[in-house]
Amino acid sequence: MFRLPIIRNWIVQRPVTFKVPSQQMSTKRSKQLTLDGFLRPNKKQKVDEEGDSAMPDETAAAPPVKSESSLSNITPPKSRGETLTPVPSKLKFHSNIPFAELCDTFQAIEVTSSRLAITAICSKFLYSVLERDPESLVPITYLFIHKLGPDYEPGLELGLGESLLIKTISEACGKSIQQIRNKYREIGDLGEIAMQARNVQPTMFKPKPLTVGEVFNNLVSIAKSNGKDSQSRKGSLIKKMLTACKGYEAKFLIRSLESKLRIGLAEKTVLISVSKAILTHEHNGQEPSTEMVEQAESLIRDAFCQVPNYEMIINVALQYGIMNLNQHIKLRPGIPLQPMLAKPTKSISEVLDRFQGTKFTCEYKYDGERAQVHLCRDGSMKIYSRNGEDMTERYPEIDVKHYVKDLGATKSFIVDSEAVAWDQEQGKILPFQVLSTRKRKGVELKDVKVRVCLYAFDILCLNDEPLINKSFHERRQILLDTFNGTQGQFDFANELTTTNFDELQKYLDQSVKDSCEGLMVKMLEGEESHYEPSKRSRNWLKLKKDYLEGVGDSLDLVVLGAYYGRGKRTGTYGGFLLGCYNLDSEEFETCCKIGTGFSDEMLQDLYTKLKDTTVEHPSTNVIYDSSAPADVWFEPSMLFEVLTADLSLSPVYKAGFEAFGKGISLRFPRFVRIRDDKNVTDATSSDQVIEFYESQAHMK
Repeated sequence: MFRLPIIRNWIVQRPVTFKVPSQQMSTKRSKQLTLDGFLRPNKKQKVDEEGDSAMPDETAAAPPVKSESSLSNITPPKSRGETLTPVPSKLKFHSNIPFAELCDTFQAIEVTSSRLAITAICSKFLYSVLERDPESLVPITYLFIHKLGPDYEPGLELGLGESLLIKTISEACGKSIQQIRNKYREIGDLGEIAMQARNVQPTMFKPKPLTVGEVFNNLVSIAKSNGKDSQSRKGSLIKKMLTACKGYEAKFLIRSLESKLRIGLAEKTVLISVSKAILTHEHNGQEPSTEMVEQAESLIRDAFCQVPNYEMIINVALQYGIMNLNQHIKLRPGIPLQPMLAKPTKSISEVLDRFQGTKFTCEYKYDGERAQVHLCRDGSMKIYSRNGEDMTERYPEIDVKHYVKDLGATKSFIVDSEAVAWDQEQGKILPFQVLSTRKRKGVELKDVKVRVCLYAFDILCLNDEPLINKSFHERRQILLDTFNGTQGQFDFANELTTTNFDELQKYLDQSVKDSCEGLMVKMLEGEESHYEPSKRSRNWLKLKKDYLEGVGDSLDLVVLGAYYGRGKRTGTYGGFLLGCYNLDSEEFETCCKIGTGFSDEMLQDLYTKLKDTTVEHPSTNVIYDSSAPADVWFEPSMLFEVLTADLSLSPVYKAGFEAFGKGISLRFPRFVRIRDDKNVTDATSSDQVIEFYESQAHMK
């Protein structure tokens, strides 16, 4: 049995122990930072602050925490199957869980390499939180994934700049700004520097210990602070917290402020851990079976795809049981669901083979930006991107209510569509590059120069009734019955239903002539035609004209590093190291170096955008060949859409390495555009790269 010594008094009634094979603990981040001459241990100060020992007493009982109910904002349904009405996130929580416990857990995860061991550490801690203070589970879950609330709620981004953090660390820890900057250039981790500086700093008075509630609420205040003197207010709050930090608290406080926890904990692991913790809590401490955990995790994942709000999901799971989530959590207008995605295909024959014996339909694949349009009960309208970002203010000219046939009978809806740049004079679609020139925020109607047409292709909810479990044939008819189409403003996706090869070929050619990327081919009837949020399904196939002779699709790859430019590219990055995302290991695997397809202006713009994300060393979840490092490493934050001639095995790159003993690389990759509508974990997966390679090999 292994007892984690650094986690303080998780459960009052019984100590927490769990089995972790010794080989699962590693020195994943055991490299000791050499800060001699800058920071020196001060044992006396540690004793003064923490008592006889810096290590916690595992057997001491923590005082019971009085918790305010986290479920007070939920009205029980009148019947078992009634769904709850979502309420806005609280964003302010009462939680007396010591922040030190959370940070000790972060540290334990950081030095552990095994995914199973990390899940065990995470779930045990979350269970202990539930035993003492259920309300604390929500803010702690958000801090685990370095967020402060749902992605669709604006004003909750941290990611503070290094200048403010360096200044605040300097003031709070008694070091000069230059000393902090020098060490930052050396080790690239402000959190580590703050921890070391704080832990050797003499203190006259013992500060009041930080709690999770205090830290979380302060982080929200910092994120929402703007306007005159906002930097000063942010600095004061950070300094106040830093001066109360002990142990690992300063390290993870600063990393949280940067939105870069960097402990190798992905959201998928947090979902599993939350599921296991709630199940254990429901069963009075009894360990749930693997099957139960998998079922619970699937339910939470499905709920999150429809309602991406951890506060709502956790509260409902605690009140009604995690296995009853699907009875009480349903999509509704005002909360963006995660969109259904299509799998690529390389030929019309492949499409006909896939849909043989079924009814299917084709639509134009428009070259624009996914737009999920919501009309809420209060009459407000929201437009969300594919990753749930509220982009309503980007499109002030769009008001879909004008195209509703019977506005009196239509109280709410969710429509899936594509926003496309439109040339009003010539009455035609413009390329995506034109759309991308529009400002993303603060757009005034009078300033709009690039007009937009919305092409609606699905309706997911009408008058608060979810439609995703209806056939696509039914949903399409409801869409047509609900709206009037108007060319160049709000229109329906061009569609054709046929099983004839020649007709499909002509329709594909016509889509390209009409400035589209190709076709979307969708199952029309039956259960397989239901809308599956977040899933990349074979029930939707995309057929792109440009990619029929290549790998079947473009790839969305993460920018992991860069190479300094030479010649006319001096002063910018001349090339970039890209990688795909391994969904199982939650790691980024390198797959190519790219330097083609960039204009000089684009390279300068990329240099400006990426230079603030540089890190001294690659993140621990970046898998690369150490014999071929990049000149500069980045915190993964940006995706490139890339075209490639084909794929080949390579001893240098790491994508799909476990499948072939060699990595898969892209040959002659070419930059297309930045995918700022996607998160880095939405990148092309390792499995997709393997699938592209095997499909290509089969075709040859």
